[in-house]
Amino acid sequence: MDTRTPALVAVGHGSRDPRARATLARLLDRVRELRPGLDVRLAHIELNAPLLDDTLTALAAEGREAVLVPLLLAPGHHVTHDLPAALAAVPGLRARTAAPLGPHPLLVDALADRLAQAGWTPADSASRATGVVLASAGSRDPRSAATLRRIAAALGERLGGTPVLAAYASAAAPTVPEAVTALTARGRHRIAVASCFTAPGLFAARAAAHAPWIAADPLGAHPALARLVLHRYDRARTGRPATPTRELAAI
Repeated sequence: MDTRTPALVAVGHGSRDPRARATLARLLDRVRELRPGLDVRLAHIELNAPLLDDTLTALAAEGREAVLVPLLLAPGHHVTHDLPAALAAVPGLRARTAAPLGPHPLLVDALADRLAQAGWTPADSASRATGVVLASAGSRDPRSAATLRRIAAALGERLGGTPVLAAYASAAAPTVPEAVTALTARGRHRIAVASCFTAPGLFAARAAAHAPWIAADPLGAHPALARLVLHRYDRARTGRPATPTRELAAI
């Protein structure tokens, strides 16, 4: 293991669903396969061990440097408050925080592939009867909704112009049922739910339960997501800011 290179600390929210931690562990196994020798650690904001505070304290004691990569899809309270607060509590640690995973073409790759695995076909992209609800956790931060709308628009383009509406499990509108109703009112009666969640959990399950047709699995250990984690790490490590507009323009 190369201790001279900053450790990659992948920060998940944490969940009472036991599948969540196992799913993120598989994702990080893919990251390690892509970057042998890189010190990759999983940490959680709450609910699951190892907790972020403990991971950062351990890194500081080792004299290490770190890059925090939030396994979150958009800006919100956890990114803007919880992560800076955790770093401030360990002043001896040299660390940077990467941008959230979205928006990015690799994220759209993973979302489209999960839909295909659930049963979406090229014929569905060409149909005037189909629509997609992009379900995510939701946040009161307006930047989060703006990010999800950009992801939804990019996914719609990837699916041949299929209408894709962003919807939220909490804290923001529309809800998944409300988005389904809006698409139905537009004559879209074959509606899929795309899961904009990194791992299984309560919100992902609730969103899938509202799918009138097919529901994609959470992104999980998708190869494109593993590549995206490393991309965010590399940009933060080298001090290059994320440029969402330019990134999505590359789709």
